Amino acid sequence: MRAGKLIAVAVAAALAFSTTACAEDSDPGTGDNGTATSDSIKSGLKVAFLPKQVNNPYFDTSDNKGGKVAVEEFKGVYSETGPSEASPSAQVSYINTLSQQGTNVIAVSANDKDAICGALNEARKAGAKVVTYDSDTKPECRDLFINQATSEGIAKVQIKLISEAIGAEGGEIAILSATANATNQNAWIEMMKTELAKPEYSKLKLVDTVYGDDDDQKSFQEAQGLLAKHPNLKGIISPTTVGVAAAGRYLSGSTYKGKVQLTGLGTPNQMKAYVKDGTVKAFALWNPADLGYLAAYAGASLASGVIKGKEGDKFKAGKLGEFTVGKDGTILLGDPFTFNATNVDQFNF
Repeated sequence: MRAGKLIAVAVAAALAFSTTACAEDSDPGTGDNGTATSDSIKSGLKVAFLPKQVNNPYFDTSDNKGGKVAVEEFKGVYSETGPSEASPSAQVSYINTLSQQGTNVIAVSANDKDAICGALNEARKAGAKVVTYDSDTKPECRDLFINQATSEGIAKVQIKLISEAIGAEGGEIAILSATANATNQNAWIEMMKTELAKPEYSKLKLVDTVYGDDDDQKSFQEAQGLLAKHPNLKGIISPTTVGVAAAGRYLSGSTYKGKVQLTGLGTPNQMKAYVKDGTVKAFALWNPADLGYLAAYAGASLASGVIKGKEGDKFKAGKLGEFTVGKDGTILLGDPFTFNATNVDQFNF
């Protein structure tokens, strides 16, 4: 997928809150080429988003500027609910409530790959279709997983960016992650270690991994602690939007600004100030609005019988176009996109 073009189009569309797609209550059908069209989705579907935590800028964008837009397009009923803190068990009671309410589609970003499996499978038995996005559960606990990018792709871009920021001399680096049990974070970290083993990164040395639990203040303190513990640290990678923004805030107001490099996964609105003041040279992300938008269309297509969730199934996701279900029910959004001083002002999310 052409990430740069896709993000620009998606942001514009999300901000416009377009609701031009039509939907109807008839049985699911297909277009002339056998691919499901957007009007194959049943209207009135209850689609609920359950992020790792509410009031998180990343999930505010994915859910309310992505998922909600999609649900309005196919004339469903949108809602968002979830815990205020990202913890492994905090999502269980919300899943149970959504199931009791007869929710058709539950889109969830898992705080733990195992902890919510029982509740999700009970919801599936009750008739809900479960789509994970951003962070997956075990495959047997859901119907589809919307993968924002491959673990390998995310790992490659973050190691590349920190290497370029530090320069040829290399040095010690550390990782500021979210929760210790976050499926996506751990997968990315393992792939980053694999990437660091390559000859071209031999001068980079990973000395520590710490966890800010996707809490702003704790992430700030963990960033501060890294510099106290590792006085020779040259760079920090934070593959979480909360963590990278908190680390940016700490570094920008410290004597380490410009001396300790920072990159990771962040949103343009969070990171613009740190790019402009020289704290951050570049960072990466997919468009979270696209991620939520795709999750909504995938879940609705499944709940409408347009697809069965099998490998090779094809469906259309509104303005994003056609997607194919891959192995283990995984649907790939696309490649990460790099933001820097030359393009960060072009985005608003």
